[in-house]
Amino acid sequence: MMTIGVEEEYLLLDPVTALPVSLAEETRVAAGLQRIAGEEEVQPELLQAQVEVATPVCEDLAEVGGHLLRLRHAVSAAASTVGCRAAATGAAPLTDGIPVPVTPSPRYLALRAEGGRLVDEQLVNGMHVHVAMPDRSAGVAVLNRVRLWLPLLVAMAGNSPLWRGQDTGFASWRTVVFGRWPVSGPPPHFADAADYERRVDALVKAGAIADTGQVYWQARLSDRYPTLEVRCFDVQLRAEEAAMFAGIVRALAATALREENTGVPVPPCLPEALYAANWHAARHGLEGRLIDSQGCQRSAGDLVCTLLDHIAPALEDNGDTREVTSLLHQFLQRGTPADRQRQAWADGGLRALADLIALEGTAD
Repeated sequence: MMTIGVEEEYLLLDPVTALPVSLAEETRVAAGLQRIAGEEEVQPELLQAQVEVATPVCEDLAEVGGHLLRLRHAVSAAASTVGCRAAATGAAPLTDGIPVPVTPSPRYLALRAEGGRLVDEQLVNGMHVHVAMPDRSAGVAVLNRVRLWLPLLVAMAGNSPLWRGQDTGFASWRTVVFGRWPVSGPPPHFADAADYERRVDALVKAGAIADTGQVYWQARLSDRYPTLEVRCFDVQLRAEEAAMFAGIVRALAATALREENTGVPVPPCLPEALYAANWHAARHGLEGRLIDSQGCQRSAGDLVCTLLDHIAPALEDNGDTREVTSLLHQFLQRGTPADRQRQAWADGGLRALADLIALEGTAD
């Protein structure tokens, strides 16, 4: 069975105004003093109003969900201790126009010098799912197949409809903001692992990116771990929904590996169709019709059913069928996170929205 791990990014907000506050280091230190979070489990992010957590390597979804709940509780309690509130939202719903300082590490300071205003607008938070790969050749083969499903995952996971106090009209505004970096969006198709390494190295040598860490494709091979890293998700409102997406990613990866090993051809996909599908997914979420990897319009519900049919054998093999299908049913009944943010904003304004996205409010 493929092992998995999840990384989540959270936003730190003023408890009264809901504006981002630069208390990441204080929150991280406070979290490290608790018994429920390890010293290295809460890390700084690009901006000082963000923190990141990472689960240990996990074998089942209950383990993933348990670690995420533990880490969310630790960050929430730590944030409260230092006078702010931690939030699981894909984008800051409110800003005051004053740039949040960059975390003072050489890497982040260099990124600030290169990215300019783009860095100021990186008040966006994602979730990354790591799936263990046998080797990098297998990772590229899986990447070539999983990439076709990324737009649907973007549509399902959208949790950033609000920006600067207004509805953007997008389910995932984070996808738009993050897509401004030079190497971002859905990854291209690669001939093999050598082709992957050659093309990434060419980007670095050309100065398009400073290093391989700036390969911001929505799925990529990790440089730190022997994993495929799927990065297309907005951070989720609820820990169990994050675990659900981890199960879906693992099943997609297992299905892709099985197809590769049995000689099933990779479905053709024009890059422009995939990019357009990704934009429409970020725009519409699961409302209305989406574009599949073949460039055809289909209902969102039809695409979700196609996904479940595609990964059903892998879910069964992993023992994840009951948990993923149950969580997905609840997820669709509840509405996507973007739907829930919009409803809270419409019904109760800032207070209701802040309660919804707060980590301690995840059991809505």
